[in-house]
Parts: sequence; C-alpha cells; structure tokens
Amino acid sequence: MAIKPVDNKNQELDINKIRISMVLIKGIVLFLVINLVFTATGSSSIGRLSLYNHIFPGRLRLPFGENPSQAYNFSLDNLDAMFASHVVSGDRIKSDEFRVFVIGDSSTWGILLKPEETISGLLGAENLICDGRSANVFNLGYPTLSLTKDVMILAKAMQYKPDLIIWLVTLEAFPNDKQLTSPLVANNKDFINQISRDYELQLGLADQSRSSLNIYDKSIIGQRRALADLLRLQFYGVLWSATLIDQIYPTDYEHARIDLENELVFQNMVPPELREDELALDVLAAGERIAGDVPIILVNEPILISSGENSNIRYNFYYPRWAYDQYRNYLSNYSSGHKWKYVDLWDIVPMGDFTNSAIHLTPGGEIILADRLIKVIKTDVCKK
Repeated sequence: MAIKPVDNKNQELDINKIRISMVLIKGIVLFLVINLVFTATGSSSIGRLSLYNHIFPGRLRLPFGENPSQAYNFSLDNLDAMFASHVVSGDRIKSDEFRVFVIGDSSTWGILLKPEETISGLLGAENLICDGRSANVFNLGYPTLSLTKDVMILAKAMQYKPDLIIWLVTLEAFPNDKQLTSPLVANNKDFINQISRDYELQLGLADQSRSSLNIYDKSIIGQRRALADLLRLQFYGVLWSATLIDQIYPTDYEHARIDLENELVFQNMVPPELREDELALDVLAAGERIAGDVPIILVNEPILISSGENSNIRYNFYYPRWAYDQYRNYLSNYSSGHKWKYVDLWDIVPMGDFTNSAIHLTPGGEIILADRLIKVIKTDVCKK
C-alpha cells in the first residue's frame, strides 16, 4: 500500500489560518472587554486622565471657544476633562491657603479679557489674607446664561475644597426656560438628574429615574466624539503652554448697543408684572445646599445702563426697566431668607466700560468691580 506524501505546505496554511482566527477572536474578546469596562466606568473616568497640571500647566479658565486653531481652546461637554485641564485640579491644597472659587457667566470667564484682567485675576493679585491664610482665587466661570449651569459647575468643584464662593449672576440667567438651554447642561443630563434628585429641583427633565444614555451611548463607539475631544484638548495643551493664549482678542469688534428697541417684553413676559414663579430662584437655594458650610457671596453683576434711544424704557439690549427693577427686588427679598451675603453691584460701572455685551466689562470696568468686591471680602469674610 502506497503511503501518500505529507503536504507540509497545506498543513502550514491550515495552522496559519487557525492562528489568524485565534488572534481575531482574542482581539474581538479584548475589544468587548475594554468596551464593557469603558461602558461601566463611563467616559468621565477617562476624562480625569490629563496631561494638564503634569506635562502642561493647568488652564486658568475652563475650556471654551469656537476657533481652536487661533485660540488653542475649544468647548467640550466632559466636565471631568474640563476640570482636569484647569489649574484647580492640579493645585495641592496647602494649610496656609484660602481657596476662593468664582463662578458665573461669560463676564466672569472673561470674554475679551486676559486671565489677569478678569475679576478672578484681579482678586488673586490683591494678595488677600483671610483667616491668616493667603487667598488663592480660581476662575470657574463659564459662558452661557443659566443658573443650573453654575450649580452644575459648583457641584463638580466642591471636591477641590473651596473656602469661599463668589457667585456672579444676572437676570438673563434666571428664567426657567433658560435653565437647560446651555449646551454644557443639555449634554450632561445624567449629572443634572443627580443634582435634581439630591437637591429637590424641578428642572423639567423627562425622566429623572434613569440614565439618559443607553449602553451604546456609553460605549467606545458611542463616545467616540467625546474621546476625540479629549485628545484634541491634550493636543492644544502644547500650544497653550507655549503661549498661554486661550481666546482671540480682536482689535475691532461690535460694541454693545446703546440705542435700543422700543420693546417692553422680557422672555415672553409683559408689564406690569415679572412673574416670580418664572424665575429659577430655587436653583440659588440648591447652590447654597451644595456649598454647605462654605460661605457664598452672591453678586448681582454690573450691567450697562444706556443713555441712548429708548433708554427711558430699557436699561440695555437684555433688560426692559420694569422687569429688571422687579428682579432686583425679588433677589434682594429672596436673599434675606438665606445665609449667603448678597451684594447688588448692578450700576457701579459706567456705560463706557462695557465691550461687546451689556454684561461684558473692559479691564477698567473689572477694576471697579474688583475694588468693591475686595471691600466686601475684607469686611465680611476675611478676619483682620
């Protein structure tokens, strides 16, 4: 009986096919395991990994921008990644340090202002001594007008142990229908749901009992945009560390309007009454509960008071006089029942010290605001 020769070539091909199949299977299994771990821990855990405060210096403001190629900065929705890139997360808490967190809108963040020109930068340069400790001031403002956005940032910031919170607000951030319109809020519904449950807020979310994200949304594929943004943020850290530029400073821009429309409507409300139940005053109370024993200075921030056309019925582009005057009364009365220190600084900055908005100040306007706040801090917070 003839013995067939062994086809070594075919055997090798079969073995290679088996090896390739095993590698593919192992690769698929590994990908599924990684994806399951990622889904279970969430992209926020990945967001805590950052080159900032390690290889690059921490940013002085939370990331925000629309032209990263020039500003070396851009907006993203991952709160953990935003805080991980900020200097507050890399600053080791010292026993002789009095930590001041400043929260608010774009005027607090500092549109058209360099970091040292913002209210945070000016307060930090004052070398305040509080309770025998040197004040270290952190800018945690973020553009868009929404008290809920402020509270969300405050809730995330509490892990960094503030000793004082300065919260700058304006009427445009108070209407109920503005609370969820900030993209940062709209894209962090799980966190907003948690805050709503913990602090008994009614923020109008459809279902506060379940996560707004399904398994696919939480997977690597579903989070590919968030991961790409995280990598981009690290990339722009190279340019940020080399230049310390985080926004564009145009030499020419459209200034805030002085001549105003003959219009009395504010947020679909008409005179004579600004409905108090249309304002999210309870969000202020939630911020107070989040802060716990940490003192809050609540500031009604300066607004432009026009002397132009129709200035007899409107203060500026945002506010008819009847609505803003009632808001000031509501805020003052509401504050009297709470433990924060309320300071109304709405009219302290001259019309010429505003830039492209009725709430954005020039460097000179910021100095006026800082001087007043320094007096409040020294009198009501810092022991002499």
